[in-house]
Amino acid sequence: MRERLRIFLLLMLFWLSYMIFIRGLFLAYNHDLSAQLTAVEMLQTMTHGIRMDASMVGYVLALAGLLLMVSSFAAGIWLHRTLRVITFAVLTLFGLIVMVDLELYRHWGFRLNTTPFFYIGSGALGSVSPGVVVGLIAIFFTLTVLYTWLYNRLISPYTSTLLTKGSLPTAFVMLAVSGLLFFPIRGSISVAPMNTGFVFFHKSKPYANHTAINVIWNFLNSARKGSNVRYPENFVNSADAEARFAALYPASDSTRHLFTTARPNIIFIIIESFTADVIEPLGGLPDIAPNLNKLCKEGILFDNFYSSGDRTDKGLVSILSAYPAQPQTSIIKFPAKTQRMPQLNLELKKLGYKSSFVYGGDVDFANFRSFLTTGGFEHITSANDFPAELDASKWGVHDHFMFAQALHELDTTRSPFFKVILTLSSHEPFDVPMEPFIQGQDEESLFLNSCHYTDKSIGNFIELCKKQPWWDNTIVIMTADHGHRSPGNKELKDKRRFKTPLLIVGGAVRQDTVIHTLAGQTDIANTLLAQLDKPSPEFRFSKDILGNKVVPFAAYFFNDGFGFLLPDKHMVYDNTGKQFLEQTNITEEDITLGKAYEQVLYSDYNKR
Repeated sequence: MRERLRIFLLLMLFWLSYMIFIRGLFLAYNHDLSAQLTAVEMLQTMTHGIRMDASMVGYVLALAGLLLMVSSFAAGIWLHRTLRVITFAVLTLFGLIVMVDLELYRHWGFRLNTTPFFYIGSGALGSVSPGVVVGLIAIFFTLTVLYTWLYNRLISPYTSTLLTKGSLPTAFVMLAVSGLLFFPIRGSISVAPMNTGFVFFHKSKPYANHTAINVIWNFLNSARKGSNVRYPENFVNSADAEARFAALYPASDSTRHLFTTARPNIIFIIIESFTADVIEPLGGLPDIAPNLNKLCKEGILFDNFYSSGDRTDKGLVSILSAYPAQPQTSIIKFPAKTQRMPQLNLELKKLGYKSSFVYGGDVDFANFRSFLTTGGFEHITSANDFPAELDASKWGVHDHFMFAQALHELDTTRSPFFKVILTLSSHEPFDVPMEPFIQGQDEESLFLNSCHYTDKSIGNFIELCKKQPWWDNTIVIMTADHGHRSPGNKELKDKRRFKTPLLIVGGAVRQDTVIHTLAGQTDIANTLLAQLDKPSPEFRFSKDILGNKVVPFAAYFFNDGFGFLLPDKHMVYDNTGKQFLEQTNITEEDITLGKAYEQVLYSDYNKR
């Protein structure tokens, strides 16, 4: 048993040193970029990156552990030879990944994933000089030969002498040790498995965050997930698609100003799963959200508003980057793409806003952290920043505790501020900390009860905000990350499942009003920026809902289909089956327009 455990430990140290070495190699190769980092920041790339390194090492050790377990029953020289062959093959594969990444990062600006394979022969790949290629090949051979020599020197002597069988307890111990690798592989015991957001630590230097990424893990994970989904672009003629798309976003000459000041403080509340069906003024059930029902009469209510997707990760991007959801993927999971997108916070920072993000859950879930960090948020509060006893639900800290923290932070924030608050308590399993408002243990009752709790938390927060000195110069924008199948167990394609609230209240709101214009999540960015007299063409999927030339429409995406809405018109298209699931008052022109919108989105996604 002792010999097998020693080999396992040596292999762990061997591969961990390899992961650390290739990060140092990356820093050295990109020395001009590394010069922008301090010594402390370089060290931080190592300390933060070790978590992803451990995950990658776990995958490699899992196979070695199983082989050592099997050797307890069938010892012999085969184990020595098998481990050598596997190690050399893995070193070769890893070396190739490292070699390609070293140079491509200088051209592409993100760690290697499968995306560059769509551009072989062009761009960065086509610009690599023969001298660079020779240098990279030399690095590959040096790295592979060095670690092959270390393996033969430090580990092979022990595997070559392991010729005797072990006992049954030895086999069980090796199996247990291999099983424990689940924890470093997954990277956490929370709901968020390992992703690149785990290692992002720097708020202003993307290169530091990129360096912390384990490129081997990044590449293999990309290959496993099919990160390079290449969307089709043949729905309509490309030029015709762009022309039709442009007609959806005519430039407005003016907008309807609804704020009393040009630079109000902005609080953004993104409410988990809050479908319009729980808000009475939007045609929803009565009494589920009494506070929001009341606030709808105090501010600006958009009563014909739709989410872009069906998950929080998609909603966050649609709201903060004005970028539509995609059917097969979620762009937030791919930092190489999200770092090229505009972000609302970056536009507000140009106007002098101080920004922060508050969430009671795990901000590493679905790469939230990398997206927010790239977006320039100066402070991020998440579950780890709360006392451990408050982290009492599956997803983290319940909403009323989270709102209390947000209010506390606002007390010391300099104006103008932009604070984004993401709730979580109305997410499954709906285990909210209050006496049931609605009796019953069925999913719909639990969901509605959680919405009532979140509504109560929001109502208390708004009442406390109204007592603050900054209230008269503040707006609060409330919307949902996405809708929900309850109440009514709506189908995923059902447009009612995507209808959500958009409500703006606050002391800086000029008057209460209802806006009936058909719109969606991606339109929030330019509608808000137009109120500040700074709409941005960077948000190409965002229209000013209050503009004088607005075209009313909305689009939403699910699984592998999309819905497209025009006034009194609606269609749902199944991309896989290439058929319409629903059509209401739709003409051929409308169908072409919907397909043009999807094609422009697909083309834009493919190019990022």
